[in-house]
Amino acid sequence: MTIHKEGYPTIILTIIFVVILNFLACYFCSGCEIVKILTWILSAFLLAIILQFFRSPKREITITENGIIAPADGKVVVIEKVQESEYFKDERIQVSIFMSPLNVHINRFPISGIVKYVKYHPGLYLVAWHPKSSTENERTTLVVEHKNQQKVLFRQIAGALARRIVFYAKEGDNAAQGSEFGFIKFGSRVDLFLPVGTKIQVDLKQKVKGGITVIGTLPDCED
Repeated sequence: MTIHKEGYPTIILTIIFVVILNFLACYFCSGCEIVKILTWILSAFLLAIILQFFRSPKREITITENGIIAPADGKVVVIEKVQESEYFKDERIQVSIFMSPLNVHINRFPISGIVKYVKYHPGLYLVAWHPKSSTENERTTLVVEHKNQQKVLFRQIAGALARRIVFYAKEGDNAAQGSEFGFIKFGSRVDLFLPVGTKIQVDLKQKVKGGITVIGTLPDCED
């Protein structure tokens, strides 16, 4: 199993914690086997959870000319028309993907193109499925312009457990569909804001895989 680079500091801290915990259990509870066994079980469980969270499975990325691929693993929790107020300031189709702590948390570019906008917003830590999490939680907003001149906005949103959003893209970068642009730690959400006229190819509550599932197809460029 491959571990994502963002996981190394957390894994090292977890190992240190586990070593200290087991040392204390052996030192202070040397005559109590049940306590030591429970400590071993807890340590193994904690390590397993951390390792699976930061796993980086090999993916055969879906490359499609005008298609929009899922930027993250998870479940589709929103498909609706909304007013996007940060960048476009007009009507867009919002598709939101909720990422549980059990999902792979790598974030990928949904389309290829040029990164036109990147902005980090500090904020709250409402649960990721809360309606206001998209505008009030800690988040990062990115916009990529496709070669057909259509633009897609996608937003990393921290949840109640997610306390660190990582993003690698800068304005002016070339975005390659399916390549990594960031990572969110411990449960979160990714919102897509798509042009009206996008043909949506997923359903509510559908599970999607980042870099593989096609979310929809971009409309032709407006004149």
